[in-house]
Amino acid sequence: MAVQNESPYAVHLFVCTNDRAGERKSCADDHGLLIKAAIKKAVDEKGWKGKVRVSASGCLGLCSTGPNVMIYPQKIWFSGVSPDDVESIVSAIERIIADEV
Repeated sequence: MAVQNESPYAVHLFVCTNDRAGERKSCADDHGLLIKAAIKKAVDEKGWKGKVRVSASGCLGLCSTGPNVMIYPQKIWFSGVSPDDVESIVSAIERIIADEV
């Protein structure tokens, strides 16, 4: 039987890395994996391990506006993300963590 628990993370990011192999637009077309890696690196450099989790996700349903990054449980959604936007996303995480203290 499943056991329900509270998330151990203050912030959980889902970065869409869905790849439709060119059949239709997808988040992987515009560097979804690179964006995930850059966010993960920034989280590690900030020492947020254990507080912030960065996960790759499959399709979030809005590939036409992607790449997409979703922050939970705060219900924050970034669309049209490029590697240049990582700093803004990290700043959003920083504000969330500061509010938790």
